[in-house]
Order: sequence, then structure tokens, then C-alpha cells
Amino acid sequence: MPMKTFITGATGFIGASIARELLRDGREVRVLVRPGSDTSNLTGLDVEIHRGDLRDSASLESGLKGCDVLYHAAADYRLWTRTPQEMYRINVDGTAAILEAALRNGLSRVVYTSSVGTLGNPGNGTPGSETTAVSLADMVGHYKKSKFLAEREAEKFIARGLPLVIVNPSTPIGPLDIKPTPTGKIIVDFLRRKMPAYLDTGLNIIAVEDCARGHILAEQRGRIGQKYILGNSNLTLRDIFCLLEEITGLSAPRVRLPYTPILLAAYVNEAFAKITGKEPLIPLAGVQMAAKFMYFDSSRAVRELGLPQTPVKEALRRAVEWFRDHNYA
Repeated sequence: MPMKTFITGATGFIGASIARELLRDGREVRVLVRPGSDTSNLTGLDVEIHRGDLRDSASLESGLKGCDVLYHAAADYRLWTRTPQEMYRINVDGTAAILEAALRNGLSRVVYTSSVGTLGNPGNGTPGSETTAVSLADMVGHYKKSKFLAEREAEKFIARGLPLVIVNPSTPIGPLDIKPTPTGKIIVDFLRRKMPAYLDTGLNIIAVEDCARGHILAEQRGRIGQKYILGNSNLTLRDIFCLLEEITGLSAPRVRLPYTPILLAAYVNEAFAKITGKEPLIPLAGVQMAAKFMYFDSSRAVRELGLPQTPVKEALRRAVEWFRDHNYA
């Protein structure tokens, strides 16, 4: 009887895309689903659903029984939260718990989904790499800090003998972005004509399908203990809007906003959010991140894994179509 592959975070953007790629490969898939989760990304998929939670070690232990491979893609991904300690419990403690269960169950391979946000980044347009110097002090906001600490947990398990590969996705775009992610929200706001201006910043973009395939390639070809940036093209935010203009026929914003007033507005928004408990319209962490060009070099993953590089314009087109088909815009 073939062994199953276990996925955490399969109801989310990247995790659901990984599940689809594995099913295309003929793999048997079991997914961890928290009670009350939105499972619309799993509709129609031939997966075994295991109810559990990263904060419940017993559910992780039972979920991994009979599995040979783990993809740990679950994370609390928000630019603002009223309860930061909960984010650390999920991203750091939850990672340690699932990896402990994987070690006890003797899995043959684990792929841990980190983020380029945990990597060093010069910020001046020079791409960061897997080996660029970085420290916890470089992390902006609780999400990045928690993912940085979670990556350190993963490295401890590698030292204990867990056959684990780390992947660091850049900014995936495409179908299944149900929340949507902060980048998906930029696309949705553009489609709704709620994006009158832009900041002078930049991102590394990758098609979510390529990102998912990169996870599988990391399982099959990645070196244990190694990190791989799953990315494609480095683009300014202005470049991205120009591509969206070509795809949709809608006008790209022409006004570039000065950074300092937006930063001050974000501080004010954050102060009100702490009082009201409502998410700020301008998340401070997002504005602080925009101070740097988040450019990265994915050549190691292309060279060692064979990471696909779908043109970014095509990835944006798929994202636009999906958001429109699902009534986001």
C-alpha cells in the first residue's frame, strides 16, 4: 500500500496548490484541517481530511501515522494582529510540534515552507540570496519575526537528524488566493479601481503553480538542510501595475506617493487599531516592508531543482481571471 503525503495549510493559497500538484502526480494526500476552517480550496479534491490543530500534538501524531512525507505549509500570515502571541504559538510552537511528530514517526522527507521574509535583503535593489547575512533584528513585524524563529526551529530538527528541506517562497500570485494575501489584495484593489497611487517599492513574483511545483522538486531533488528561494522576476510595484494595465485595459496608477507621510499615517492607523481591535487600513508592517525593494535571487532553485519560471504576466493574468470568476472584483 503506497504511503500518504501529509500537508498542513492545505486550505490556504500555497498549500492548496501543493495538494493539486501532488494529486496530478498520482500521490495519496492527507491534509490537516482545523475545525471551522474554510475548506473551499479543497472542494472536489480526492484528499483525506484529518481534523486537528498545530496546537494539539496528539492530532499531529495521529495525522502523520502511515505517512512518509510531510509538507508543512501552514502559517498565520497577517501583517497585523491584536494578539501577536497567538501568531508565535502557531508559527513557532506549531512548527516545533509538527516537526517533533515527524521525527517520532520516522518520515523519509519533510519540506518546510518558510518565506523570503526570513532572509537577508540588501534592500537597495540588489537581490538577496539564501546566504545573505541576516538576524532577528532585521525582521519587520510579528509575522516575519515568527517565521524567522520558526526557521531556526526547523534547523534544530535538521541537526537532530530530520531529513528536512527549507523552501523560501517569494510572492506567489494566481488562483486559490481566497483570503486574499496582501499581494492578492493589491490586485483586487486595482481591479476595483481602489488603487489611485503607489509606493516606490519592489517584489519578487512567482506563479503559485510554480511555487507549489518547487515544493515537490525540493522533496525530490533538494539537499537535506538546504534552503531554496522559490521565486522568479524582480519587479517594481509600478511594473506590476503596468502589466495589470496591459492584461485588463484598466489604467495603472500614475501618482507615486512619498514614503514618509504614508509611514506616519500607518503609525496613526496602528494606534487606532490597538484601541478598536479592527485591522488598520494601512498596516504599519506592510509600509515598513515597502521601504525595501524585496528582490531575491532564485537561481539556486532553478539550477538545482529545475524550478519552473512561468512568465509573470501569465501568472498575473491567471490571478485576475480567478479573482473575477470568484466575484472579488
